[in-house]
Amino acid sequence: MESRLLAIFLVALSFSPFVQSLVRHYKFSVILKNTTKLCSTKSLVTVNGQCPGPTLYAREDDTVLVRVTNHVKYNITIHWHGIKQLRSGWSDGPAYVTQCPIQPGQSFVYNFTITGQRGTLLWHAHITWLRATMYGAIVILPKRGISYPFPKPDKEKIIILGEWWKSDVEAVLNQAESSGLPPNISDAHTINGHTGPLPGCNSRGYTLHVESGKTYLLRIINAALNDELFFKIAGHKLTVVEADASYVKPFQTDTIFMSPGQTTNVLLSADKGVGKYLIAVTPFMDAPIGFDNVTSIATLRYKTTPPYPTTTLTTIPALNATPLTTHFIDSLRSLNSKEYPARVPLTVDHSLFFAITVGLNPCDTCLTGSRLVSAINNITFLLPTTSLLEAHYYNVRGVFTDDFPAYPPIVFNYTGTQPANIQTNNGTRLYRLNFGSTVQIILQGTAMIAPENHPFHLHGYNFFVVGQGLGNFDPEKDPLAFNLVDPVERNTIGVPNGGWAAIRFRANNPGVWFLHCHLEVHTTWGLKMAFIVDNGKGPHESTFPPPNDLPKC
Repeated sequence: MESRLLAIFLVALSFSPFVQSLVRHYKFSVILKNTTKLCSTKSLVTVNGQCPGPTLYAREDDTVLVRVTNHVKYNITIHWHGIKQLRSGWSDGPAYVTQCPIQPGQSFVYNFTITGQRGTLLWHAHITWLRATMYGAIVILPKRGISYPFPKPDKEKIIILGEWWKSDVEAVLNQAESSGLPPNISDAHTINGHTGPLPGCNSRGYTLHVESGKTYLLRIINAALNDELFFKIAGHKLTVVEADASYVKPFQTDTIFMSPGQTTNVLLSADKGVGKYLIAVTPFMDAPIGFDNVTSIATLRYKTTPPYPTTTLTTIPALNATPLTTHFIDSLRSLNSKEYPARVPLTVDHSLFFAITVGLNPCDTCLTGSRLVSAINNITFLLPTTSLLEAHYYNVRGVFTDDFPAYPPIVFNYTGTQPANIQTNNGTRLYRLNFGSTVQIILQGTAMIAPENHPFHLHGYNFFVVGQGLGNFDPEKDPLAFNLVDPVERNTIGVPNGGWAAIRFRANNPGVWFLHCHLEVHTTWGLKMAFIVDNGKGPHESTFPPPNDLPKC
């Protein structure tokens, strides 16, 4: 179905040989849909009755208009994950950050131009946990006449990984918030919406059909809420060519590793014997906490394979295969070619150190009398009841302050012995950046309560991952090993368990931009903050005025 849609899209464009960019129109209807998985039926929130939802196709420089109409009882927003939204923050999507939600019975048109980007991204709901079933792919093709910087594939396939709960996901979230404890883990992982066969329910899995001798571009997306995932095809090597819609130096591997919100494009050569091969999606977890350890199964099937063939199996990575994840992450390098240079900031105007912690705050209404929370520099971020971007644009006082701390209030052994006091401070505090300034953030993991990986996503920007390591960041020694030549360019980075990651970007997109952990459980607990990037000089360095149909709170 996705290949047919892409073919129709390309044919339509072929009738406009002199048009370099188009306006692409989409209609998203948010509706309930009864769906059966794991031998259990439930009603779920979907876009156009699909899960995964429809794929958004466009070319670099196209303008995209998506009319979202809300036909369900929940408030809705949609985030176009990885789209830079240059000056168009009103269409970014995080609820109460850049917009008030679309209320039941209402509509809103997301309007953005795709500038300087091509590759695979994703869209998803960005309010409560609705992105569990409201998500889909974004495919951005290069400009007309521009080819891929790697061998042209014969065909392209989209593979979206997700999580599935038998229970209503909003009920799972509400139960966790009322108890103050972690939420129930998911029941399965999905591949293009299919759970595959599992004990107690022999569900039909996804099949990737291929033809011998052809090369396929697989656009792989991790849309899971809380799980980092491995992806592997028995007997086949994969050539990685892109991460988070940024080209990388190609390298071969048999296992892909992705955090929630990350995307990876790979070339698959169908060069093995005719038959059926196992595809396995398994979780990664190197911390002693609860998680969904169910393996999701799909199959790759060659054309002309006879009925009922024996499936070629594969070994799956260990749950705590940290060396495998480290090797994969370290292999990612920007292409850094003449056409696609890596413009890494070499000087830093704002040097920030963000300590990532899990805490425990008093809670009179919780069953245990306390609530698990999370924080950056001891600030558990509270969303307001209006839009931060509107408050900034109209200079509304009392909604937020711009005094988010650049460093932790107390220096401690972040990955060793933790402080006795693990309470955090609540606040809606933002960090202000001048237009065009350069920023370096050290994202430092800690051992407080539950150390684990944290995939951090920055809205409105890509960033360069100039360094990563285990233990406490050493400000004297570690910068000496920073890669300032060809670091990978991403929008989501996994901060390793008991370690740190260093990122750099230039603040050349005015607006209010969210930074948060893309594990939904941690975002709920407050592991988030936002940057204000002030307007620059003149209209081309300033945020667009708000659209007339911007939702009201």
